[in-house]
Parts: sequence; C-alpha cells; structure tokens
Amino acid sequence: MRYFVAHTLMILIPVIASACAPQPEPGAAGLDDAYYPELGNGGYDVTHYLIDLDVDMETKSIAGTVTIEATAEERLSSFNLDFSPYPIDEILVNGIKATFEQVDGELVIHPSTSLPASQAFTAEITYQGKPDDHATINLVYGFKEGWDFYEKGVFVAGEPIGSSRWFPVNEHPLDKATYTIEITVPIPYEVASNGSLKEVIEENERRTYIWESRDPIASYLVTLGIGDYDIEMTQSSSGVLVRNYFDADIPEGIRDQFSIQGEMIDYFESVFGPYPFEAYGVLVMDKREFFALETQTLSLFFKSFVNEDVISHELAHQWFGDSVSLESWQDIWLTEGFASYAELLWQEHNDQETLVEARILSFYDEMASREGYLHPTGDPGPGQLFHPQVYLRGALTLHALREEVGDEDFFNILRTYAESYRNSNASTGDFVDIAEKISGGELSDFFDAWLYQTEIPDIPSMGLYREDFVSGSG
Repeated sequence: MRYFVAHTLMILIPVIASACAPQPEPGAAGLDDAYYPELGNGGYDVTHYLIDLDVDMETKSIAGTVTIEATAEERLSSFNLDFSPYPIDEILVNGIKATFEQVDGELVIHPSTSLPASQAFTAEITYQGKPDDHATINLVYGFKEGWDFYEKGVFVAGEPIGSSRWFPVNEHPLDKATYTIEITVPIPYEVASNGSLKEVIEENERRTYIWESRDPIASYLVTLGIGDYDIEMTQSSSGVLVRNYFDADIPEGIRDQFSIQGEMIDYFESVFGPYPFEAYGVLVMDKREFFALETQTLSLFFKSFVNEDVISHELAHQWFGDSVSLESWQDIWLTEGFASYAELLWQEHNDQETLVEARILSFYDEMASREGYLHPTGDPGPGQLFHPQVYLRGALTLHALREEVGDEDFFNILRTYAESYRNSNASTGDFVDIAEKISGGELSDFFDAWLYQTEIPDIPSMGLYREDFVSGSG
C-alpha cells in the first residue's frame, strides 16, 4: 500500500508541476514607449545581430539572412520583430523551420515549439527585396529613413524608426545589441559601417566586407555606406582611432574641416570622461542633404551640411545618445540638448567666450519669443522630436544648471552621468537624480520649470529675464 501511494505521488508531482508552470504566451508587440507604443517588442532581449546581405547595385536590391541571437524573458509561443513586408524565403528558430505572419510592419514568428523562459535562442530570417519599395520620408528633413540608394552608392540613416525598413529588428533603443555586418558588393565598391573592419573577402568579382561592433548599439544608430571612398586614418592623443570615409569627389576644403576631430575627442574626454567606443570617424556623402546623424562610431555627413558646430555636435552624441541611450523617445532632449550644449563647450574651450554668450542670448531670445508656439522641451511630442525647443532650450537647460550649481559640480554631473549609464539607457529622472546627488540640492522645481513648462525661466546670473524678451524690449 505504501508503495502504491508513493508511486502515485511520483506520477502526480510532474503533472501538478506542469499544470502550475506558466503557459506560453505571445511576446508583446510593443514596448509602450511614450511616443511610439508599438515600437520594439517584448518577451525577449537581443544580444547580437548578424546581418549578411548581398547587394545588387544595378537592380537596387538586397538579399540575404539576418541571424538574431536573443534570450527569452518569458515562455514564448511567438514573438515579433519590426520589419517592413519584404518577401521572406524562410525563417528558422533554433535551426527549425518556423511559420510567420507579416502585419502592419510587424513580423510575427511562430516557432515549432515554445521558447522556454531565460533560455537563449536564435532566429534566422532569409529575405530579399528592394529597399526603395519600403522607404518612408522623414517629414522634418525630407530624407529616406533607412536604406537609400543614390547616384553614387548607398547610405543608411535610421533615426528614429528607419532600421526596420531594411532588416528585421527589435527597434527600440531599450534593446541595444552588438552587430556583425557582412555586406557583399561588386568590385570596385567599398563598404563602411559601425565598429571595426575585421576582414575583406574577394571572390568572383565581388567583395564581402565584415564589420563588427565591440559595444552594443541602439538600432537607429546602425549605419553603412557603399561607394568609392578615400579613407583617411588618424588618432587622438589618447589613442582613439579616427577613420574617415570620404566619397572620392568630396573637395579638400570639406575634408579639411574634419582634421580637428582628434583634438575634439581629447577635449570632450576631459569634460565627459573617456571616449566610450573602439573607434570614431565620419562617412561623408557626395550628396546634398541638410542633416547629419550620430551613427555609432561612424557619424553620417553630407557635403552640403558640414561645419565645426555640426562636427562637434555629432561627436558629442557618442557619449550622449549613443553610449547613454534613451529609455523613451520623449526624453530626446537628453541627446540633442546635450550635443547642442557641447557645441558651446567646444567654442568656450577655444576662447570664444563672446561668441558663446551671443549664442546663449540668441537661444534665449528665440525660445522666449516662440514659447507660445512650442511644446515643453521634456515632452515635445512625437511630431516635434527634431524641433528647436529640443535643441536650443535643451542646451539652455544645461547652461542654466551650470549657473545654478557651479562649474565643478556641473562637469562632475556630466562625467558621472556618462559613466553611470555607459552602454545603457537613461531617463530624465536618472539625470536629475545624479544632479541632485552631486550638487546636494533639491532640483525638481528647476527641472520642472525648464523642461515641462512653456514659459522660459529667467537666468538672473546672466541678466536674462523672460519679461524683457517676451515684451520685445530685450
């Protein structure tokens, strides 16, 4: 009898345990971003992407496989990727064929068996198509978000949601990952991308360029260029490799403007802390576009939009925006405001205090005169990510903080913030916490006034009073 009871219990225990185990569920189709709630996907964390694409420059098409290494954060019956509806040849999960659906920019993958929580898995998506068929136009700057074939080659600009226009991805800055990017092109085209060039393989009149990133990248900061490049290599005095890729027809006058990057790195290291990545440089296109982008380790520029301010701005982003990335797109001032203020710091470093004061005055004047038409800097709205209140009032917020706490605490705040959230994500609240801890003061009212109210605060230490500017007497 005792044997019968024990034997019965041995049978029942696994049954009870199975019944109590969480049942597999679909991963969330979004990460509830304040501005883009369906951007990104839940239920898993990507650790690495291998993007292996063959590029046909004549037909303007791409074909290949993206392999995603990830860890399930819950028991998954299915999971989503952000991806435009390219024709898909096959999807494998852990080497086994999976079924899938493509709905409204979501690729929903159904593995043959559920994915256990806390377990690593791989997904291989093989596809082909023409990126131009999936392009969207950035409404502020008018460029194609994602992959762009142009007269002399290719460039990729993904902010904020252009990466899913050319590869399947968990497209939110919260899920940063490392990348291996293998691009095969016909000779004589060359390929530049994020990280370090590891190998070039030549076969049958084609070359494969293999780039790898040492540090995780937010997906919108992934880039590549395909073209005929002149490559110039230097380094900062601290040893940071600087490799610049210039379209062959870029004039010397434009190239020469980038010769100060090593000196800029040295200076920004002195105020922000060590440069966070394995290399830096720029990719400069022989094309007229009026924007630049801080793509990680290799900022993207165009011949029509190059000057010292923009060069310092995109470099500063490597600390603020790239290494320390956003938790939510609502907090974009943490990237653009910081990079805009870095422009002023660089000018100050070069003994241009009069110019700095004039620019601060102009920023204040513009923000005060337009305050009735602008959204709060800390909550600009999804249609206002790249509008002046983010850049100019964001920079003013930092300058006002500097006036409030003094230089020693201010620069300690910047260095501590950069180090504390290196290769991670941060929110406005995280920055405020560090500022309060280092300064020893309560700063919630200060940040509320500067970031979440439309009326611009006074800066008495500089003689800047809102009433003077709003009334038109300033």
